[in-house]
Amino acid sequence: MRLIIAEDSTLLREGLVRLLAEEGHEVVAALGDATALPDTVDELAPDVVVVDIRMPPTHTDEGLRAALEIRERRPSTGVLVLSQHVERTYAAQLLAGGAEGIGYLLKDRVARVDEFLDALDRIRAGSAVIDPEVVRQLVGRSTRTDSLSGLTPRERDVLEVLAQGHTNTGIGERLHLSLSAVEKHLNAVFDKLDLPRATGYNRRILAVLRYLEA
Repeated sequence: MRLIIAEDSTLLREGLVRLLAEEGHEVVAALGDATALPDTVDELAPDVVVVDIRMPPTHTDEGLRAALEIRERRPSTGVLVLSQHVERTYAAQLLAGGAEGIGYLLKDRVARVDEFLDALDRIRAGSAVIDPEVVRQLVGRSTRTDSLSGLTPRERDVLEVLAQGHTNTGIGERLHLSLSAVEKHLNAVFDKLDLPRATGYNRRILAVLRYLEA
């Protein structure tokens, strides 16, 4: 896999470069700020870009804005954004433009090497990958607000794993459910959330967005 890393922490940036090289990937560029990132992606055409949300000079949302620009210029390029904390607004912004090949992980997840590498593979394959901790916090928040109160505990479990970017097969493996049971629960979730069946809408993504907007 060919990647570009944009991370202002030299220690983390160089660590990612070394880790990915050891795993057989090619890091074609490693940048310390997001200013030149979109143009660099145009020039080098990586499979996936890994970018920190908060980058110089203001350390607010430069990385996120670069990620959104990359998706607009090159929709087929996978983008994984890293964040120190759960920031649901940023996650919603990323998914709102189309969730294929998009990831949002907390930086702590990088230390779990197998999970990090699996996330990169799934993003390259076109899946959406949302950090399980982000989803857990959103689920907890939603039980208080509560736009998802009509869901059963099992339906919440299914939606939580769906929001992490897993396929129906992956949901079944993690929750020990048959494929037909997963489909039954998902259809119940979509109906209870009143998500449209009309062509042109991805109800899986709409369900995740409902979490983020709760």
